[in-house]
Amino acid sequence: MRILIDADACPVKEEVLRVAERHGFEAHYVANSWMRLPEGPLVRRVMVGDKFDEADDWIAGNCGPDDIVVTADIPLAARCRKAGATVIGQTGKPFTEASIGMALAMRELMTDLRAMGEARGGNAPFSRQDRSRFLQALETAVQAILRRPGRTP
Repeated sequence: MRILIDADACPVKEEVLRVAERHGFEAHYVANSWMRLPEGPLVRRVMVGDKFDEADDWIAGNCGPDDIVVTADIPLAARCRKAGATVIGQTGKPFTEASIGMALAMRELMTDLRAMGEARGGNAPFSRQDRSRFLQALETAVQAILRRPGRTP
């Protein structure tokens, strides 16, 4: 089991490592540029090239059923779910088959509304409650994977 993090602009890098260390599995931080990351024996830096979506392509191509992916990127979440991974947003919201379709539709709608000048702004600021929800969702995901029958360690 691994956690793969879409590390660019991820506000929960430290929290991921705390959970990974508690359970003894690797945290792969994937980015297309160098960044300051938590240090530890379970930290894996994955530096990809600077092509558009190269980090997303690496994550989607390397995740599987026993992995957890942390991302705010809805299309990446859909690709990782298709590969069998558990996917959690940075605010603690798990991406499910049902929620991804709605999230993609809302993303498309908001893109159109912004293009027409009908909508402004972005997401709400990241809060302490988001961080707490994320930690709880990540621990829940880890426990669910560990309880799967026939799971290979």
